[in-house]
Amino acid sequence: MKVLQDVTEQTARNFFHDNQTLQLILEKTLDADFLDYANRELSVFGELCANEIDLRAKHTDREGEPRLKRYDKYGEEVSEVWVNDGYKKTIQETYDTGIVGYVHKEIPALGVKGNYTYSFAQGYLLSHAEPGFYCPVTLTMATAYLLDHYADESLKERFLTPVCSTGEGPLFEGATFLTERQGGSDVGANVVKAIKEGNNFRLYGEKYFASNAGMCGVAMVLARIEGASGGSKGLTLFAVPWRKENGEVNHLRVRRLKDKLGVRAVPSGEVEFDGAEAFVVGDPTRGFYYMMEALNLSRICNAVASIGIMRRALLEAKDYATRRNAFGKRLADFPMVRDTLSKLAATLHVEVATVFDLIGLYERVTAGEATEKEVILNRLYIAIMKKETAEQAIHFAHEAIEMHGGNGYIEDFVTPRLLRDAQVLTVWEGTANILGLELIRLVNKYSAHTVFTDVMQKRLQQITNNEQKQIVVIQLKLLTEELSKFAGLDADLQSFEAKKLAKKMAHVYESVVAIEWAVKHGGRYEKLAEVYLDEVWSLREIGDPMKTVQYFEEIV
Repeated sequence: MKVLQDVTEQTARNFFHDNQTLQLILEKTLDADFLDYANRELSVFGELCANEIDLRAKHTDREGEPRLKRYDKYGEEVSEVWVNDGYKKTIQETYDTGIVGYVHKEIPALGVKGNYTYSFAQGYLLSHAEPGFYCPVTLTMATAYLLDHYADESLKERFLTPVCSTGEGPLFEGATFLTERQGGSDVGANVVKAIKEGNNFRLYGEKYFASNAGMCGVAMVLARIEGASGGSKGLTLFAVPWRKENGEVNHLRVRRLKDKLGVRAVPSGEVEFDGAEAFVVGDPTRGFYYMMEALNLSRICNAVASIGIMRRALLEAKDYATRRNAFGKRLADFPMVRDTLSKLAATLHVEVATVFDLIGLYERVTAGEATEKEVILNRLYIAIMKKETAEQAIHFAHEAIEMHGGNGYIEDFVTPRLLRDAQVLTVWEGTANILGLELIRLVNKYSAHTVFTDVMQKRLQQITNNEQKQIVVIQLKLLTEELSKFAGLDADLQSFEAKKLAKKMAHVYESVVAIEWAVKHGGRYEKLAEVYLDEVWSLREIGDPMKTVQYFEEIV
């Protein structure tokens, strides 16, 4: 009876329904035909994620995680990775939605290509249930981006077509292999070498943290051609098929899979190349530059996974607080609980809106329609929002556990997995320290701080004067002064201050977006903005009205 009850409760859920912020974003972004299509498809996918995919994710995490099979029964090395049947089903159902493919090819029902906004909406829903699997999707998106933008036509035909499959042909998942033991985040220290053989190359060496190992059809790998210069400028991008055309493993092996804290759905391994056939992608001297473009795409995916975990944590906390009685009344009737849930709801709304605001700029950058300043701003937005959303995902998972009390620590509930899966998002695609270094580079090389403050100022000028706007005007003025000082500091002091300033920049950006939504949509969104601004700028004092309690019914 308990299992039946759990299934019944699951089937009543749909992660797209009542997702008001996302629905308004799509209304603003997509034309009428695309919007109708997206609403239908996301409703179907939202139900699938909330039910079957979610149940499979629990099984994969607890009992069915990937396992490495290094040898076949004849002792031949095969480096196969076993995944459970439910995980295979999730792979099929997710890629068939066009989450990767329709960014690069036409949607048959519409006769036009999809876009990143729609793909990231799908990724947001998927990450409510399975942020671990969104990692392979992310790697496949990055692989498709690199092939589409920089590969020659023969490589596109061989690799891009299966990478973009939506069920009409064989699927190649992708991977991006950067990390080596001696370098870690210092990619310029990489030593995997490429030796010329005929028209192509053979790779030798190892990649130490290779996600989607054994599952990908093709990996994008940085290696150094013999005789190339040292550092990052000497790296070339290669497309490396996992198997040769005859089906044999392409002279590579998975040494072992990593035993990770969370995101157990994705097989992360140590991969050794022993003469793997490899094909140059694009200009051999620009491999690092290409991979950094793919990394920025992956960082947006990371932020999307974070807001997915955030919303799932809020849904679980709200549901439990509504069901659970203590001291004679529901948890949700206690002011302190309403305060927590209201603050989470406000932060979630603002961060979802801001991430998709960033995605709108990213669309223009990838389409080649952005100005030089917008390209710089895009990199800056990605750095500060990747950092902020990842940290918030951990906070939201913590608050969901706190709301559940002792039950929140029990694996019968989803909350422990949310926390374990959230933790990696601060590490994947660049830690806070690495993102701090990105801020320093952008400020010192491109004066990104003045680009940022100018854009924030212009957006504020377009908003009707009100009390909320004045709060952000003041904070932007203070931040502008701090950033001006920051630009003149020596290297050590910049390194010391960078993370703190990145957080303030994220808060100013989010505050501007919050007020824009409040002015445009009014009602609930005015209250969400008010709660967000009070919280992030520490405006509430003891004895002030309990806005979070007063607004609870409307905003939560």
